[in-house]
Amino acid sequence: MPIFFVNKVRVDIAAGVPGDTPLLWILRDSLNLTGTKYGCGKALCGACTVLIEGQPTRSCQVPLSSIKLGTDVTTIEGLKTREALALQAAWEKLDVPQCGYCQSGQLMSAAALLAKNRHPSDADIDNAMAGNICRCATYPRIRAAIKDAGKSLG
Repeated sequence: MPIFFVNKVRVDIAAGVPGDTPLLWILRDSLNLTGTKYGCGKALCGACTVLIEGQPTRSCQVPLSSIKLGTDVTTIEGLKTREALALQAAWEKLDVPQCGYCQSGQLMSAAALLAKNRHPSDADIDNAMAGNICRCATYPRIRAAIKDAGKSLG
């Protein structure tokens, strides 16, 4: 029975859950954390991005069997860091989302970036956000919001 932490809460997964079950389905179906979205199922769009031990990870491609004992998983519902709060404020201030479907994945990747680099260059942002697709093409606003959030963090 895998035991790990989601948003700082201990999670015990029943022994009967197949090891090849993607983390995304554990989060959405078992834990009712629906902020993490299903997009493509192939780790290409980034809608399912969560942080595993602080690293942005596509949860649709993480089988339950690969999650080590005690692993820390953060979903959009549990993202409460200073970086996340600054990003949420910048997202709202700059009116980033349109349809909003990709936004949780975008925010997860952006928060991980700002946790490491408060003043990223355009190239840093492009690199960190690669694989987070926005069908509404709000990329200029996403970049501006990341920079704004970084400035607000000092």
